[in-house]
Amino acid sequence: FFFFPFHMYIKTMTMQQLPLLLLLLLHAPTLIQSLNIVVPGGTGPLAKTLLPLLTSHKITVLSRNTFLASSPSRVSSDFGHLGSPFLSANPHVTLRDWDGGDLLDIVGQDWVGWQEDTLPSADVILNLVGGGYTNQRVMATERLVRESLNFASSAVAFVTVSPTEEDVKVHSKGMYPVKLQRLKLCEDMVKENCAGMTYCLRCDMFDVKGVCEEICKVLEEIESGKK
Repeated sequence: FFFFPFHMYIKTMTMQQLPLLLLLLLHAPTLIQSLNIVVPGGTGPLAKTLLPLLTSHKITVLSRNTFLASSPSRVSSDFGHLGSPFLSANPHVTLRDWDGGDLLDIVGQDWVGWQEDTLPSADVILNLVGGGYTNQRVMATERLVRESLNFASSAVAFVTVSPTEEDVKVHSKGMYPVKLQRLKLCEDMVKENCAGMTYCLRCDMFDVKGVCEEICKVLEEIESGKK
């Protein structure tokens, strides 16, 4: 991108040319990222489809083990994986270790201070942890809500993405009532404590394209509200 010396041009322009310059400036593309989005749990299959669609935004993925998440090939099924080729192809995406809400089972090497590093500048927290109904999701949501109240702007938007009740019933074996209770608990924590815009999406998690479209629509709405 080249630098144009507008201040020198303004000195030489006529009053008739000034409105044209103002019009050009109003419609010029912005040089900053549209939204700063923090994505806990953004190392799964859904994120690998979604994140490349968000190139106009700055994405910070919170991962419990960024070393494994960024390795060239997946070495453990216990942790999510994006991979170094993915990250090279998507420079708007960065990884940050965090505790995942479970302070008794911390596996990342550089998790201390994740709140101060990521939340003060966040416009959106997009929670993709744990498939929507695991106990890990409950701990992570509680941690995210609490720390966002301490470090994030009161205007930060909080988006949770969870499976539909039918998806949980059909595709998740056992403990159906407990999993639905976890789903509602996570959504209630967000709705009752977060002052900014909150979106609790229930999606067909097997329709990855459809989920991505729903999330993108929400982000467009949040972006429009900040203009």
